[in-house]
Amino acid sequence: MLAAVLAAAFSTASVKAQMAMADNTTIVGGEAMYPKKDIISNAVNSKEHTTLVAAVKAAGLVETLQGKGPFTVFAPVNDAFENLPEGAVESLLKPENKNKLAGILTYHVLPGKYDYNALAKMIKDGKGKTMVKTVAGGSLTFMMNGDHNIVVGDENGKWATINTYDVMQSNGVIHSIDAVLLPKM
Repeated sequence: MLAAVLAAAFSTASVKAQMAMADNTTIVGGEAMYPKKDIISNAVNSKEHTTLVAAVKAAGLVETLQGKGPFTVFAPVNDAFENLPEGAVESLLKPENKNKLAGILTYHVLPGKYDYNALAKMIKDGKGKTMVKTVAGGSLTFMMNGDHNIVVGDENGKWATINTYDVMQSNGVIHSIDAVLLPKM
């Protein structure tokens, strides 16, 4: 029985991966991300980003991230939100904290489209480090961490690793990260 369940799971994953390759899509959170869809239309399908999607909705940023762009979004996975202090997410999702939540989320967004190659070139040109201004007005710092791994730092010295690169969207690109980045408050 277990073998049949595992075979079905691997078969489903294999079919999704084959479909993704045929459509030039990327699998994130177990679902295909389609380059012809906008950031929000894709993100709502990722099982790894349900907390982020809920936060984007609570902050009233859905329309913005469905806009023309281009945007580069550093999307924290659910585990990243779980690593925040206890009660932080629940507090931020309250209507009275909408502006603070919007500030944190737009801190994860760069105006423009920066894929892996663009970020790596900026880091190389900056002799190992580059800083980019976010939509929220703060800055994120980027550095290489190995031959093909970029880390992103916030203004408080916290670092996130990009764990999925170059998820192309009709209005930009998403990079999945393993930590929530916070602007100076």
